[in-house]
Amino acid sequence: MELEEEKSNLYALIGGADKLREMVDRFYDLMQLEAEFAGINAMHPQPNDSSRDKLFWFLSGWMGGPNLYIEQFGHPRLRARHLPYKIGVAERDQWLRCMAWAMQDVGIEEGLQEHLMSSFYQTADWMRNTPG
Repeated sequence: MELEEEKSNLYALIGGADKLREMVDRFYDLMQLEAEFAGINAMHPQPNDSSRDKLFWFLSGWMGGPNLYIEQFGHPRLRARHLPYKIGVAERDQWLRCMAWAMQDVGIEEGLQEHLMSSFYQTADWMRNTPG
């Protein structure tokens, strides 16, 4: 399967915009509700509506759906946009755990969860800018 075909399939496989929005909203709800995510929650503006929207818009295009983020802001430049924040192993792992929990809660199919977590791990690990 070619990369573009796979990305298009990810968006469809996850259930399109409605399921993706549900997953992103659950991710941010968990971040605010669960003490184990306090570190990454503190990095986000409160209320976190703009963060919710930006992650939804980014993931939409990243999964092969509409390029909502790029249409509004241009290239995501993920690493550059996150440089002001201290991101180490603890922050990476909090983000990944929160996303895994969100995917489970909204009923993303297990095989798709595993595939997405592998990709999320690569990106989250690349975002680290602080040792430890």
